[in-house]
Amino acid sequence: MPQFSYKARRRSGEVVEGILDVADRSAALVQIERLGLFPVAVDAARGGAVAVDRTPRKQGDWKAMLPPTLREAMGRKRKPKLQELATFTQQLGNLLNSGMPLTVALNSMTHLETKGISAEVSKDLRQDVMEGRSLSDAMSKQPRIFSDLYVNMVRAGESSGALVEVLRRMADHFERFAQVQSKFTSALVYPAFVAMVGIAIMFFFMTYMLPKFMSIFQGMNVQLPFVTQLLVGVSDVFAGYWWLMLLVIVAALVLFKRFQATPNGRRRLDQWKMNVPIFGKVVKLNLFGQFARTLSTLLENGVPVLTALKITEQIISNVIVKEAIAKTREEVTDGKTIAQPLARSKIFPQLMVDLVKIGEETGDVPGALKNVADTYENELSIALRVLTNLIEPTLIVVMALGVGFLLLSVLSAMFAITSNIAR
Repeated sequence: MPQFSYKARRRSGEVVEGILDVADRSAALVQIERLGLFPVAVDAARGGAVAVDRTPRKQGDWKAMLPPTLREAMGRKRKPKLQELATFTQQLGNLLNSGMPLTVALNSMTHLETKGISAEVSKDLRQDVMEGRSLSDAMSKQPRIFSDLYVNMVRAGESSGALVEVLRRMADHFERFAQVQSKFTSALVYPAFVAMVGIAIMFFFMTYMLPKFMSIFQGMNVQLPFVTQLLVGVSDVFAGYWWLMLLVIVAALVLFKRFQATPNGRRRLDQWKMNVPIFGKVVKLNLFGQFARTLSTLLENGVPVLTALKITEQIISNVIVKEAIAKTREEVTDGKTIAQPLARSKIFPQLMVDLVKIGEETGDVPGALKNVADTYENELSIALRVLTNLIEPTLIVVMALGVGFLLLSVLSAMFAITSNIAR
């Protein structure tokens, strides 16, 4: 019978090595998990003949006949939302915490299909693990589903023997980010809806209703007031040159996208987002909270500081903050603490720098960053409420001015006609 050497970890983190006499690698993995261990590596022992499993997979055999590019396109998976990733992570952590071996838990995940993450993902993970790969290596093969942050945290959990705890922390991490995203969406949905409805009503009035009124007024040979003539002129532009306006809007969007795609354009836009009144505060609070929460989660789960900074840099979308993190990472490589380069960047607030410095002095940087993240997330909630409270009355005033101008124009014409008849 073939022999397989293995390296595994106990839940305490202790490394265990040994040799098993089993039929194949899959049986070796099952045997290791029955021993209550987390497999790290499983290889054929030297001199041991290995039985090759020639049983075809139950699914996807016909796909092998397709061209590689077509197979890749068919296998491409949608990037899951944060809430979907949080649910998947929580389910996997709960199954492992109940005592299930990893392969059995992944098999159960195929029946607990999460919205946005298909059963195929769990099946592929299980197959890779059965072939001797670690869970983190299996996840790294699906970058659209599992980011560098996810893979590195799972790898840290496997190394420390605390995979279940890491999965729970990650689920909480993604849940928090999903809540922040939801707050942004909730704050902007109502104002956007009101603006769209208002624009649609005014466009309908200008292109359809107003011409009908004007045809009545023009038949009476009355000199229309200036405001009415102004409205008629605008209406004629809308009705006769709407296609030109559409072309101008499309051209403006294309030029904006091209400008945004250039390094200088993106940098200037990101700088403007951070400096614009009121909205800039919301953007900065979100960026600083995201930086602190991500870095805290990575460090708390045993990811090395340089790797953690690199992953955090990749996650942050703002170029200005990205550059500050990259500079911090370079200076940390030179042996400096995190707080010093953060302060020199002039981007991060003094509160964050002071708390990180205290965390370094007490040996609890992850805890300090977590406090920073909590602080900025709470301030973000308040800032979003203030922003929403400012947007709503502003929209109401703008809509009222627009409707008032329309009514004034029509009523002025009607008064002019009435006074002309009275004469």
